[in-house]
Amino acid sequence: MLSTGSRHDAPQGGFSFENCLRNNSIEANASALGLQPPKARKTGTTIAGLVYKDGVILGADRRATDDMVVADKNCAKIHYISDNIYCCGAGVAADAEYVTNLLSSNLAMHAMSTGRPPRVCTATRILKQLLYRYRGHVGASIIIGGYDVRGPHINGVHPHGSTDNSLFTALGSGAHAAIAVLEDCYKPNMSLEEAKQLVTASITAGILGDLGSGSGVDLCVITREGAQVLRGYTQTETKGKRSSSYRYPRGTTAVLGETVTAFDLVEETVQLMDVE
Repeated sequence: MLSTGSRHDAPQGGFSFENCLRNNSIEANASALGLQPPKARKTGTTIAGLVYKDGVILGADRRATDDMVVADKNCAKIHYISDNIYCCGAGVAADAEYVTNLLSSNLAMHAMSTGRPPRVCTATRILKQLLYRYRGHVGASIIIGGYDVRGPHINGVHPHGSTDNSLFTALGSGAHAAIAVLEDCYKPNMSLEEAKQLVTASITAGILGDLGSGSGVDLCVITREGAQVLRGYTQTETKGKRSSSYRYPRGTTAVLGETVTAFDLVEETVQLMDVE
C-alpha cells in the first residue's frame, strides 16, 4: 500500500513555515494559557544606491547585529548576482543570503536558456515573485542595481514583494537618514567621484543615526564594462588611543590597616605514585 505522506514529512527544499498556524493560535490564546508571545527582533542595516552618469553605485554598512549584540564588524552586505548585476541586502542576514544565492542561480539558468545577458528587470521580477509568495515571512529588503542593454537601473524590493524603480533609494533601519541625504544632494548626471561621495555620505548618515548600522562603508560601482566592489571604502569608527598611562606607583593609595594571620600546619600526607 502506497503511503500518502503526512505533516511530519521532511521539507523538500525552500522555506518552511509549518509552525505559522501553531504560533498564531498560541498568540491568540496567550493570555488564557499564561504565555507571552515573543517579540520581533530589531534588525540593523543601512543600504543605498543611485544612478550616476556612467552607471550605478551601491553602498552598505558593515555591521551585523544579533538583537543588541554586534555579531560581526566586517560583514559583506553587497552580493553578487551576475557580472553586470549586484545587490545589497538588509533585514535577516540568513534570509538575504539565501534569496540572493537563489536569485543568482536562477538568473544564470535564465541567461543560459535565452543566450542573452540577464537584465535588471528580470532579476527584480524573479525576486519579487519569490518574496510575495511568503507574504513577508522572509525578512529581506534588497536593492538591485545593474547595467544592461537598456542602461543603468536601481530597484528596491521590499520583504512583501513590492518594488520601486527610481534614480536613488535606501532601505534598512538607517534608511530614513540615508534617504534624507540622497534627496537633498542628488542631481542627474553626477560624476563618479561625486556619486561615491554622496553614497558614502548617505550610508554614514544612517550609521550615525542608527545603532544597528556601523563599522564603515562598502561600495560597488557597476558600469558598461563591468563591476568593481570596494570593500572597506571608509572606516567610520576607529579605536581610540589612551591619552596617558593608567599604571600608578606604589603608595598612591594609602593603606588604612594591615592584619597578618598565621596558619599552623595540622597534618601533611605524601602519597607515592607508580610511574611504570
